[in-house]
Amino acid sequence: MARSTLRKDHPLSMRLPDADIAIIDRAASLRGRSRTEFMRDAAVRTAEEVIMENTVIRMSPDGFAAFVDMLDRPAKPVPEMVELLKRPAPWEPKSASE
Repeated sequence: MARSTLRKDHPLSMRLPDADIAIIDRAASLRGRSRTEFMRDAAVRTAEEVIMENTVIRMSPDGFAAFVDMLDRPAKPVPEMVELLKRPAPWEPKSASE
C-alpha cells in the first residue's frame, strides 16, 4: 500500500531540543522529504530492525546442519563483484590509460 493512501489515525507528538530538530530537518531536506515523512520512515525502519534482531528463527536439526555446512564452505568469487572491486574509487585519480 502506498504511503499516501495510508490512514493517519494515530497522531504522534514529541518534544525535542532545537538542535535535534535542526539535524532532523537537515537530513530530511537532503533526502527531499518532509520532517514527518523522514521521522516516520526512520522510526519504522528502526522498529523493523529491532523486531528482526529479536525474532527467533526455528529450523530442524538437519536444516541447521545444512546451514552451518554452507557457512563453513570456502567463499566463491562473484565475477561481477571482482570486476567492481577492480575499478578505482571515484575520488582516486584516473590512470593514464583511460
